[in-house]
Amino acid sequence: MPDKTQTNSAAPGDRLIRAGAVLFFVGAVATLVTVAPLFLHATPFPTYMFGLSMLMGVGFLVACGGVLRSISAGRRQARAGR
Repeated sequence: MPDKTQTNSAAPGDRLIRAGAVLFFVGAVATLVTVAPLFLHATPFPTYMFGLSMLMGVGFLVACGGVLRSISAGRRQARAGR
């Protein structure tokens, strides 16, 4: 029996994975911007930039949650197909 899922349809967890990737990227850029003055002997950035660096970890956790949700949906679909 062919799969009824369309190729352009979003699976459960896809949005979480994309949002996690965006948060991770923003956090990575903030980390680079925050660390750069330390190597360039410039004035350090304000404290909130260190907080923005934490978005890298938050993005990773959000993406992991999306992967787990996708795995869970796949298992449910496999059980229903038995």
